[in-house]
Amino acid sequence: MKRRISEKRKTAFYLGTGFMVVGGLLFASTFLSFFLHFGDFSNFEANAKSGMLRAFGGMALLFIGGIVRSAGARGLAGSGVVLDPQKAREDLEPYSRMTGGMLKDALDEADLHLGATSEKVIMIKCRACGQLNEDNSKFCQECGQPL
Repeated sequence: MKRRISEKRKTAFYLGTGFMVVGGLLFASTFLSFFLHFGDFSNFEANAKSGMLRAFGGMALLFIGGIVRSAGARGLAGSGVVLDPQKAREDLEPYSRMTGGMLKDALDEADLHLGATSEKVIMIKCRACGQLNEDNSKFCQECGQPL
């Protein structure tokens, strides 16, 4: 399996991100111009058309940028554009490896070691009540009988 993301996918990711940034700025500029020209009704029709064009154009760029960015990040099969499970697995392999690495880092930080052998504990069973007691106990922790 591939361990690197191709340059085409990186380019698509960054292009999609650029579309999203431009779309977000266009969409936000609609609100900014509304607040700056609040109460000014001169040339209202032209300002309204300009605002609508920027708002819908910004939303369209946000939507298109999101699709292009997703396809760049996950590949065509990994993002669901191409329905091929084997190819999707190959496309998503760098992310799967990264997720496993992040999980391992979190477990190491918490000082947890999955699959590690633990110390063996010897327990003594009480003949009177059947309670398991630590090996150095002289009396049962449940019923108090001598072990």
